[in-house]
Amino acid sequence: GWSIRQGNMTVGEVMAMISYLSTILFSILFASFALTDYARAKASADRIKEVLDVETTETHLLEWMPTAELTPPQPQTNQRSKTSAGCGVKIEFSDITFRYPGAAGRPVLDGISAVIEPGQTMAILGATGSGKSTLVHLLPRFYELQSGSILLDGRNLNSYQLTDLRERMGIVLQESVLFSGTVAENIRWGKRDASDDEIQHAAKIAQADDFIMTFQEGYDTIVGQRGITLSGGQKQRMAMARAFLKNPELLILDDCTSALDSETEKRLWQALRTHFHACTTILIAQRISSIMHADQILVMQDGRTAGIGTHQQLLQNCRVYQEIVESQTGESFSENNQHQQPGGEK
Repeated sequence: GWSIRQGNMTVGEVMAMISYLSTILFSILFASFALTDYARAKASADRIKEVLDVETTETHLLEWMPTAELTPPQPQTNQRSKTSAGCGVKIEFSDITFRYPGAAGRPVLDGISAVIEPGQTMAILGATGSGKSTLVHLLPRFYELQSGSILLDGRNLNSYQLTDLRERMGIVLQESVLFSGTVAENIRWGKRDASDDEIQHAAKIAQADDFIMTFQEGYDTIVGQRGITLSGGQKQRMAMARAFLKNPELLILDDCTSALDSETEKRLWQALRTHFHACTTILIAQRISSIMHADQILVMQDGRTAGIGTHQQLLQNCRVYQEIVESQTGESFSENNQHQQPGGEK
């Protein structure tokens, strides 16, 4: 302003200077934003790299495997034939003890033993935190055992290649994980080369075909990130369809029907018994109605076995199971009140 009053500078020159300064300032601000985004991206990339660089525990098996098992298994391709696909496997839990790495206190699992014959269904029941999910997570070797052993068809679980081991299993976890993409693409994730007919067949078994066909684009409907466009029950049924598509030898269902109504759940179990009667199934559920028809029921309490047997056997000799039944049905099994009306006080 002083220069203009003195006649040494024109108004046009001042405006040009302001324009140049604004352009420079914008470039500096853009560079600062880019540096901030770069810092975020680098932190995220470092985390991803840490995951990708983690060595599989298979490389360390020889350090602790018994002498009889020191010969490492040779890498093999998936040898499941069309005739063996869907056939059950035998599972033997022998004195399983496990605590999470770095955790103090008593083990999460303490002395669990059980045998599941091929084609049988074993249900696992217990309070929250009793170790149900931890036990089934040992089967695909999400974690490694500290004590005890798990045999799959008579072979130690650690003698299998991870890829071959998990290829034999269909797993539906508590949280249904879906991805951005179509309904068909989400289900096909269980079997990459599956045909459209196979996808629809799996969806029908999972009781998902009915609601999928109500969508305007059917199986080509886009599912939002993490299945945000679907209800909880719909996400669970799609996750089950993905597992059924593999036609697995071992089916693990970890409390995956909690969001289903009783009628849909009933139809689901009927379809499973029809189409997967030869498949070995491990079922974790909270409702007695979901597990009472299982071949055997493992009742867990504080990481230990509280009882194992059929529904009727546990009603006779397992107080923990009786209490769970009482809380859900109102029927009393107290020894001192055998003839008391349902809902009466102990």
